[in-house]
Amino acid sequence: MNNWWEIGVPDPDAPALVRAVAYYRHSAQDRQENSIPLQQDQVRAWAREHGVEIIREFCDPGRSGLNSEGRPAFTEMMDEWISKRGDFEYVLCLDVSRWGRFQDIDLSAQFSAICKKNGKQVIYTTIGKPKENDPLYPVYVQFERFRAAQYSRELSDKVWRGCVKIAEQGYLAGGKPPYGLSRLLLDEKREPLHVLEAGQHKGIQNKRVTLTEGPPEQVAVIRRIFEEFVDRGFSEYKIAEGLNDDGIPSPSNGRWGAGGVLARLRNEKYAGTMVYNRTSGKLKTPSLPNPVEEWVRTVHCKLQIKHCKLRIDLLG
Repeated sequence: MNNWWEIGVPDPDAPALVRAVAYYRHSAQDRQENSIPLQQDQVRAWAREHGVEIIREFCDPGRSGLNSEGRPAFTEMMDEWISKRGDFEYVLCLDVSRWGRFQDIDLSAQFSAICKKNGKQVIYTTIGKPKENDPLYPVYVQFERFRAAQYSRELSDKVWRGCVKIAEQGYLAGGKPPYGLSRLLLDEKREPLHVLEAGQHKGIQNKRVTLTEGPPEQVAVIRRIFEEFVDRGFSEYKIAEGLNDDGIPSPSNGRWGAGGVLARLRNEKYAGTMVYNRTSGKLKTPSLPNPVEEWVRTVHCKLQIKHCKLRIDLLG
């Protein structure tokens, strides 16, 4: 027995004494593609050494641990196995962070309590199985829950600061391109490589993404909106009416409305100005608008839709 919190180790060749399910998770930001196989190796090894038979494994690859939503395997385990089945005793997980990085650490404890209520004990294999009635084990686990939550907060702040710096340099810090624009991948020397399709992401950290003109038919619509508003004095209502009369679909493939036209006219990216930090929604919290003075604007970016010089003052 090497650790104060572990019980004696039985003969690994002896028949399995108890049964368990196992849970594995890694987040989309975890760049270790073998994270789950590595977790499986370690948890399975612990089970063999302690006479535990794993009867089912649940995996959530590329899933955030900030809450339980969006984790189908975790939900299935809790709803269909923990609550309804009585043929196993343990729920094995490599460590507290794989169970979840809940910002409210009581939520992490709550899911463990649900397991306990249903006669299953959550065991973090890097910590080990505690002695019966050990008063220090819950304290240690609660501290690990705090560490897991704090890691996410610190990482979120680092990512945000990195995105701000990228935006200040005039590059796209994330998000979908506006209608009529496409994301252009730049190499380490900031030379164009290729346009990124929907769902594609840059794979190397020191590459950058900027905006360039998108599909020609969308570019033509944006130019028309600006020309009719600025040069011909059309209202947003008349512009929308004209687009609908000509059978031109809106960005959502429906009909144009005055609000959709105004959204294009007010989007500074069409004039070559990158805007970042308009909203805040860190760590799965609801997105809220930020004050204008907190927006990060970088004007005179090289790539823009020609002839769409935004005149925001005309819009009040």
